[in-house]
Amino acid sequence: MKKVIVLLLLITGGFAYLRFSHSDGAAYTFRTVPLSRGDITSSVTATGKLSAVTVVEVGTQVSGTIKEIYADFNDQVRKGQLIALIDPDVLKAKLEESRANLAVARASTVRARANLAESDRNLKRYKELWNRQLIAKSELDAVETTRLTNRAGVQEADARVLQVQASVRQAETNLEYTKIISPEDGVIISREVNVGQTVAASLSAPTLFSIAKDLTDMQIETSVDEADIARVKEGQEVEFTVDAYSGITFGGKVRQVRISPATSENVVTYPVIISVANPDLKLKPGMTANVSIITDRRKDVLKVPMAALRFSPPPEESSETKTAAATTSPFTPSMPRRRPGGGGAAQGNGNGNAGRTGAVSTVWTVRDGIIGEKVQFRAGISDGSFVEVVDSRVLKESDVLAVSYSEKPKESLWGKIFK
Repeated sequence: MKKVIVLLLLITGGFAYLRFSHSDGAAYTFRTVPLSRGDITSSVTATGKLSAVTVVEVGTQVSGTIKEIYADFNDQVRKGQLIALIDPDVLKAKLEESRANLAVARASTVRARANLAESDRNLKRYKELWNRQLIAKSELDAVETTRLTNRAGVQEADARVLQVQASVRQAETNLEYTKIISPEDGVIISREVNVGQTVAASLSAPTLFSIAKDLTDMQIETSVDEADIARVKEGQEVEFTVDAYSGITFGGKVRQVRISPATSENVVTYPVIISVANPDLKLKPGMTANVSIITDRRKDVLKVPMAALRFSPPPEESSETKTAAATTSPFTPSMPRRRPGGGGAAQGNGNGNAGRTGAVSTVWTVRDGIIGEKVQFRAGISDGSFVEVVDSRVLKESDVLAVSYSEKPKESLWGKIFK
């Protein structure tokens, strides 16, 4: 019986020894990335619409029915070219009416001058009679009054002629307005009317055609968030793509940063105008452009993957963990434990500004599969995937950096015994 008890004690002690003699730190597997050199391009992304730099909207100043259309979509037009005609019949009739009124006004002037001449002659005769004391003074006064009235009639008739002449000129101008003329050389990109359609001129002239002055010189109007607008300057290079030409990257330059903020859903943006050369006319007005405004470039610099900045090393085992292990039955199989922040990349390194230009950032090196030292450096520009190492005397190109980790499964006690 004593031998059995001693044997049981030995077995129990052996289990305990195996259990706690192997309770050293857990083993971890680290996913790593190498530190490398290369180019980094910092950019601001946005979307916008392509359009011609100058688009002229051609309207009409007179009402009427479209009688003829001489130009259509995509037609090249020259300055002064007739592109449409409004039915001129009504305005021709008004012009003829105005000219007739002018003839009447001129006849009235002739009659008024004749009356004035007759009044002058009557006044001369009545003055001679008055000098001979053959008529009363009242008769002479009446003749003088008639003469003054006829003189006013001449002035009124002359003014009426001027008034009707202005009406004639207006009627002639309106008749000319029935001819819709291209104001610039360019390409018709929009036609809003058809033959037989009635257009009504009002305080705002209706648009009949839109003419792009020069499609070899285009622009993109895009909106940049207020958080990025300080990085955008006039003259910066721009790269953009359009869905129509996948795999082709086009270029441009920032021409203007407009100080006219727009707010939508509490987001403030600023318009940015980008000049684009289009010599082969591949780009069309209205295309959506996916824009990258190049704010900075670095050539052949030491760069750190952004994933390495979010890494947190495995935490040290706490006293509570060790106490829990001590009170666990030696016969209980040991199960793999996930550490807080498992994976190592979820919690980050505690620096909310990591990767921002000028911020002090932290990475961890790995050597021979074991976590190495904590290294801090000052970050330069970033392209979203990598950040430039600006100031670090420790990091070098041959270093390997930790990105995440996982804990290796531990063997059970029985596995250790019968291994």
